[in-house]
Amino acid sequence: MKILIDMNLSPHWVEFFAGKQVHAVHWSAVGKATDQDDIIFEYARLNGYLVFTNDLDFGSILAATNATSPSVFQVRSQSLLPHLIGETVVACLSQYSLYLEEGSLVTLYEQRAKVRILPLRT
Repeated sequence: MKILIDMNLSPHWVEFFAGKQVHAVHWSAVGKATDQDDIIFEYARLNGYLVFTNDLDFGSILAATNATSPSVFQVRSQSLLPHLIGETVVACLSQYSLYLEEGSLVTLYEQRAKVRILPLRT
């Protein structure tokens, strides 16, 4: 699993994921901080990354485009730093890895997660 970390999350996630043997790159390492979400989305799709974000716009892009990739992992929490929620994120990524590999939108809330298989249909 390759993870592309959105600008709205700390670059500290890269080091945290590396410690868990998960390949991750922060968008600031491959793009510009001012790039629009659709640029990040397309980069992830073309390069086989899962988008890791706190931004609801990626789910909207999935729905609007009827896309089957990339998978998106959204964190909906007050705490967004890896030392606070990292273990929960890794456990959720592991639990839903098959869905994420095949194309899905996973939303992790404070105490629960929700999975939607791509393409999103209303």
